[in-house]
Amino acid sequence: MFSRVLVVLFLFWSAGAAMPLLAQNAPASRNLLPVPTSVRWGAGSLSWKTYLRPRIQGPTDTATAAAVVRTLFRLHRDGSAWPVGTNVVPLQIRYGKVGRPEAFDEERYSLRVTPMGISIDAPTSLGVLRALATLEQLPQTSGRHSELPEVDIQDQPRFPWRGLLIDASRHFMPVSLIKRNLDAMAAVKLNVLHWHLSDDQGFRVESKALPRLHEISGQYYTQAQVREVLAYAAARGIRVLPEFDVPSHTIAWIAAYPQLASNDSIYTVYQSWRTANVAMDPTKESTYVLLDTLFKEMTALFPDPYFHIGGDENDGRQWRRSPRIMEYAKANGMLKADGKTLDKHQLQTYFNRRVLAIVTKYNKKMVGWDEILGPGLPQNAVIQSWRGKKGLNDAVLAGHSAILSNGYYIDLNFTAATYYANDPLPADTPLTPDQQKLILGGEATMWAEFADSVVMDSRIWPRTAAVAERLWSPAAATQDVPDMYRRLAAVSTQLAGLGLQHRKAPMQLLSQMGGPTYRVPLRTLAEVLEPVKEYKRHFQGFTYTPQTPLNRLVDAAPAESDVARQFQEKVSFLLSRYAPANKSSLKEAATRDAQTAVRDQLKLWEANDARLQPLFTSSPTLLEYAPLSTQLRQLATLGLERLQQLESGQAPSPTWLAAAQKQLDAAKAPAGQAELAVLPAMRKLLQQSLL
Repeated sequence: MFSRVLVVLFLFWSAGAAMPLLAQNAPASRNLLPVPTSVRWGAGSLSWKTYLRPRIQGPTDTATAAAVVRTLFRLHRDGSAWPVGTNVVPLQIRYGKVGRPEAFDEERYSLRVTPMGISIDAPTSLGVLRALATLEQLPQTSGRHSELPEVDIQDQPRFPWRGLLIDASRHFMPVSLIKRNLDAMAAVKLNVLHWHLSDDQGFRVESKALPRLHEISGQYYTQAQVREVLAYAAARGIRVLPEFDVPSHTIAWIAAYPQLASNDSIYTVYQSWRTANVAMDPTKESTYVLLDTLFKEMTALFPDPYFHIGGDENDGRQWRRSPRIMEYAKANGMLKADGKTLDKHQLQTYFNRRVLAIVTKYNKKMVGWDEILGPGLPQNAVIQSWRGKKGLNDAVLAGHSAILSNGYYIDLNFTAATYYANDPLPADTPLTPDQQKLILGGEATMWAEFADSVVMDSRIWPRTAAVAERLWSPAAATQDVPDMYRRLAAVSTQLAGLGLQHRKAPMQLLSQMGGPTYRVPLRTLAEVLEPVKEYKRHFQGFTYTPQTPLNRLVDAAPAESDVARQFQEKVSFLLSRYAPANKSSLKEAATRDAQTAVRDQLKLWEANDARLQPLFTSSPTLLEYAPLSTQLRQLATLGLERLQQLESGQAPSPTWLAAAQKQLDAAKAPAGQAELAVLPAMRKLLQQSLL
């Protein structure tokens, strides 16, 4: 039974009015990200003077109606009031039922834009939400205004589980941050917020049954705030998967309820980022009584049918050192073949089965990190692989549904291209077609040791949009890395318009550090720095705690430097023009433009160090970055010399090359947990042979 709102069927909708469509070619993706399954562009458009009047055919759904209003507002085309003297055409929306993302309901849709109006058709309201996200990416600049191009899109996701993990335990993330990141997720069609809510450093949800959990941790979400976030996510077709990590990563739990401990120590909330190897006691019934009490409350608070129990990074050392636990293991056959050594996996599998029983009792499906996988684990447990593709494949071979996060750890500061190349189901997957169906999708993970609420957006976006495309779009349509970066820039601008702080917050930090006098030269340096990769920031002579301010230059530096990447593209192009086979192109305008761009950039870097030295001298917090500024200047000087050699046809001497190599080696050294992102481009410019 459908309730219908202003159902008006025009002949051109039912008859499928013909429009001249262009076959998909190189620019077919335009600014769309994720790239749709099928796109055909027409020659016409909806001009900026044309407004849209929504007509919705389908079951009454407040989320869909609100989403339509948001889209019309963002497009500046709300024709619902029918302004006098304006051209109004229909935004015709049809869907069959209200979709439930937690039930993996269809997200497929078709979107058609013609000069006569727009139509969206989808099996469920979820498809309408995804179509509206695509529609918001369609506007193209035409003079001072924008037009909606004529297009026919057929689209559907490749994977049903496309997630983003936000860690609110290491650093608390306010509700406003969660909400704006949900807006960003909706814009790029991610549909699962994995909310990491407990860890050694804090338990972040109000528990009325066990109040010391949140009281001892300081900042936390009230249950009313949790419901607020859940409603906000649901209105955008996004599920919320809560994670309460056990048995390890639980020092904050044990500080609140010492009876959980595996030894007789008294703990306070952990103030370090190092793995503590502290775990709950899996042999005491009181542990499971407390977990049952908490999970009863939390499973009622979070409606999603899936419930994440963590299970990672427990090396068993506390269990091995406890005579009581070892006696239990011996009595229950949980020792290795030597009869003396604890089989940690057997004991944790026992713990997992007990937790699974609790979760199942409350009608939830258990999700855990790949360490929980082991003999005897029931197949209805979902495995999230963070340690490697082997864990993903092993889970599937054991009959479990699985989610990939390995290769999507965006907190490790790798490039968008690196994450984009990672695929849950690569071409060489060993899994059969039936086994591949158990791969639900993947999740980008943003752990918050080095990201507080100020810099969090800049560590997530825009790189996570590349992961979103990998998980939504057909594999064959996601092979063009330069085009991905082109579209990523457009998405970055779109997200800033939605209120994301990934551009604004770093600039504010730089202004605070440099003031009006040094803001520009400090930005010139910062934009070619990146935080050190992987986990190196833990081990470079600076001790962090949850209270350490993240307001140094490394925190304002981008996770991936666009300036360095674009400079490398210019260098690569220029060097290709100087190759012997392309000598005839040296007089072309494109070559001259590349020469000018590279030279201007090098001159800027060469001069910038002198501008910053007074600031370094007066600011102890910035002085540690002076070596990077000096290295950038010295590399720029060598780059200008190399450019002169190229233009004069002069080969560099062995002495010059040796000096350049020495400088390149010296520039590898990080400072202040940051490194020069421009080094690969400079190495290419200074070392590449053109013979």
